[in-house]
Amino acid sequence: MAAILVIEDDDATATAIIAELERHGHEASRAADGETGLTLATREAFDAITLDRMLPGLDGLSLVARLRERHIAIPVLMLSALSDVDERIAGLRAGGDDYLTKPFDFAEMAMRVEVLLRRREQAEAVVLRGGGIECDLVRRTVKVDGVPTRLLHMEFRLLEFLMRNRGEVMTRRIIFERVWGYYFDPGANLISVHIARLRKKIDRPGHPSPILTVKGEGYLFDAG
Repeated sequence: MAAILVIEDDDATATAIIAELERHGHEASRAADGETGLTLATREAFDAITLDRMLPGLDGLSLVARLRERHIAIPVLMLSALSDVDERIAGLRAGGDDYLTKPFDFAEMAMRVEVLLRRREQAEAVVLRGGGIECDLVRRTVKVDGVPTRLLHMEFRLLEFLMRNRGEVMTRRIIFERVWGYYFDPGANLISVHIARLRKKIDRPGHPSPILTVKGEGYLFDAG
């Protein structure tokens, strides 16, 4: 169970966020304005924060910037009705770890929080393992059943992301944002092409591919 701070001034939205997080087994606390949120985030130990961009008083951008100035590294998911690319970039540059545009699906919001939590837990890991694959994050090397396998840069990033989120379906949207840094679908089957190339390099004869396609949803790393 993780402790999540929900900084949101809208009562209905805050209630829905908290309900979804608690449904996933987390403990959620709320701050209804920026100043209160900053005080709680500074004084208490939270594992992640959901942060509304447009808050009364201290706004979301200023709040997350102050947290980072104080070397508080709690993962922050920024939530905003402002959807243009410049606003998203501003949120990430200020210190946010992810950005989700309102209105959003609350299940997706909870999944993004889960991704931030896992990333924090695995930050100190240097090797990811599963399905006969050994992914060394320091040396940037991959071995399949002990045999070195050369991956291109984006293939490595894609494999790392899927392995870090092992057992969870990653949607195309999240993959584009976290691996390629796009906030839109560039088309041309970019992800499916890279998945196909990656499978050719890491799939083992006689074993099912550890990268599963979940029709209509996305991709899942499942080491069996």
